[in-house]
Amino acid sequence: MSTFIHPTALVEPGAELGTGCRVGPFSVVGPEVVLGDGVELLSHVVVAGATKVGAGTRIFPFASIGHAPQDLKFKGERTVLEIGENNTIRENVTMSPGTGNGGGVTRAGDRNLFMVAVHVAHDCIIGSGNVFANQVTLAGHVVVEDNVVAGGLSAVQQFCRVGQGAMIGGMSGITADVIPFGLTMGNRAHLAGLNLIGLNRRGADREHLNGLRAAFEAMFHGDGTLQTRLAAVETDYADNPLVQTVLDFVNADTSRHFTLPQQPG
Repeated sequence: MSTFIHPTALVEPGAELGTGCRVGPFSVVGPEVVLGDGVELLSHVVVAGATKVGAGTRIFPFASIGHAPQDLKFKGERTVLEIGENNTIRENVTMSPGTGNGGGVTRAGDRNLFMVAVHVAHDCIIGSGNVFANQVTLAGHVVVEDNVVAGGLSAVQQFCRVGQGAMIGGMSGITADVIPFGLTMGNRAHLAGLNLIGLNRRGADREHLNGLRAAFEAMFHGDGTLQTRLAAVETDYADNPLVQTVLDFVNADTSRHFTLPQQPG
């Protein structure tokens, strides 16, 4: 399949387009942009900066991809935006490259869905298989692991991490790390349980799920300090990969507290 560039589109000299790309009407592709095989810009799409878009990704009208980050410390240094394969980027999405003092790269993996008006700020690192509903906002330096679902109008504060398989309820404000498989709700968000629906959809083992539910109760509703409870869970559920995923996330170095269940009263 040959590459197609609409007569009204502008592909600047230096841009690299793979086989079968389609650049729709009134789209603009900057001189440092690399589009993989089969990438499609439907119309009125602007891809700028040192941006690489992986094969099979589709970008819908009025998306702004790779322009300078919204960070007052950014002084025009060369930074990059890397988008993986088979992503869907809907209308009015904005994605910024990294900053010089923040690692220099913003990265999204494969098979993500970015719905209308999602914003991905500078230096975010996003995994694969995620769904970001309309107008989700990720502030700078946010890490989102794999298979996360973020409800519409939710926002994640700078430097927060969202663990794999988590679900963020619509209009939630995330100001602390969210454990893998956690279910958060509210503004400011609290941990409302586990994203069991998501785990079931991905075929998680029933015995491991039951263990995860029990471990969750022990971690967040048991007696003693949180550190004591975590140590006990690590021993009691050493053979449960779902529980170990949560523990690895909790025990990693981080500058943030964790999103916790709402306290009674």
